[in-house]
Amino acid sequence: MIRVIMRGAMQVTLELPEELADVFGPSPAGLSRAALEALTLEALRAGRFTEQKARQLLGIATRYEMDGFLKAHGLLLPLTAEDIERDAATALQYRAR
Repeated sequence: MIRVIMRGAMQVTLELPEELADVFGPSPAGLSRAALEALTLEALRAGRFTEQKARQLLGIATRYEMDGFLKAHGLLLPLTAEDIERDAATALQYRAR
């Protein structure tokens, strides 16, 4: 069952074995966060979300933190030459300070 509970958010009801739900702790918030992370990671893998959009949805502040999150979940996104150049320019700006 899926129903919209507010603009931009949706409530989804899942039937899960207790054994699986218990892995995420006694609070429904833990299961909700795990589902959000899993769905967001899958959207990234499928190319349906940008890394920036995923960061926004997950509340991850920096690209560096996002890289750590992705690596922890076994998802390595391809880098472009522009990504590397932008990262190098940012590093040089911080080094100059």
